[in-house]
Amino acid sequence: MTTLYISYPARVAASDTGVTCAYAQVGDGGNVLQQGAGALGKLTDLVAASRRVVLLLAAPDVSLLRVTVPPLAGSRLKAALPNLVEDQLLGDPDDCVFALAPAQAGSAERTVAVVQRAWLEVLVKALVAQGARAVSAVPAQLCLPLAPGGVSAALAHGEGDLELTLRTAQYEGVGLMLPQDAEGALHTLRALAADAPVTLYVPPAERAQYDALLANLAAPLPGMVLEDEHWAHRIAASRAVQLDLAANLRAASGANAQAWKRWRWPLRLAVLAVLVNIAGLNWEWLRLHREEVAVRQSMLQIFRAAYPNEKVVLEPAAQMRANIARARAAGGQAGPDEFTALAAAFAEALQALPRRDIVAGLEYRERTLTVRLKPNVVDAAALAQVQAQLAPRHLALTETGAGTWQLKAGGKS
Repeated sequence: MTTLYISYPARVAASDTGVTCAYAQVGDGGNVLQQGAGALGKLTDLVAASRRVVLLLAAPDVSLLRVTVPPLAGSRLKAALPNLVEDQLLGDPDDCVFALAPAQAGSAERTVAVVQRAWLEVLVKALVAQGARAVSAVPAQLCLPLAPGGVSAALAHGEGDLELTLRTAQYEGVGLMLPQDAEGALHTLRALAADAPVTLYVPPAERAQYDALLANLAAPLPGMVLEDEHWAHRIAASRAVQLDLAANLRAASGANAQAWKRWRWPLRLAVLAVLVNIAGLNWEWLRLHREEVAVRQSMLQIFRAAYPNEKVVLEPAAQMRANIARARAAGGQAGPDEFTALAAAFAEALQALPRRDIVAGLEYRERTLTVRLKPNVVDAAALAQVQAQLAPRHLALTETGAGTWQLKAGGKS
């Protein structure tokens, strides 16, 4: 998936979707897949194909204010922001969108980004209408590389103006619209930066012009270094900014709703398939349950017919087997799983072995005969011979441990 970065120019009405914006589509690894410039209203294919859209709002359109924030959290802090910055705003705080930057170590103040709500909502709605799944808005002044111990700046030519962007700290910066006077813009930049070194980013096509201008100034501007402006600079800087002006807009949340609409019918079909399967499983369970009840009733009738004097019937099959075993025992007939029958069958099976004095002890429990053997007197071949002798009698002989055999009824012939 990709992220689409759009740089929206300053002092342009949000309703003007024909305004030309620079853009760059970036892969997950930060590599620029494509870049260019085009009308905001004609970027539908790029917007719809991107996982996220990041608006870089021109610095002159976003104010970064430093305020002392009380020890509040969550919704209380969010509700207090308009009152904290009210004395620094010219308009009504209700007409603005606020975003609070993270706290900085060693400082009681925090940065609050402010932008006009109606203007930003129109922009975000336009992107959502083009298929944006998620929209973020970041101040452009925070998307300049941060120069340690100095300031970063950028100059861009607009329609009749020069757009000056200045970043002085991690969450501090300003933006100005200046007349089309490059030399005057450089002097203004130098004055705003005071004595701090300045890294000025200019379009590569205008680099030679600014190099010549700096070299030929009547009053030199020390501590100013020129660099070519590239999307890679802005993208890397913007990823470190934890501030999103579109996070609290209803229009931005509409992007998520739009994304869910794409999954509406697949989810409905999935839920329907689950319900059909649950209904089928319940129907099968009911059918098997009815069969179980019918079989149990039939067994109960047969048992009561055979043993009418039996008062308590809990398990007809088990009680039937027990009664038959008692009847056989009373008639002198031993059951196949009784001790005498198992011991006799095992003794006869031992006749197939060359050595018969292998038994160290016998134990009968729960219709199973456990035979303990003398050490080192039998091997796997001997076990197989005895099993072959017992199989026709429907007796199963298994080795359960070293020197231990178990014999029980139920073997296959």
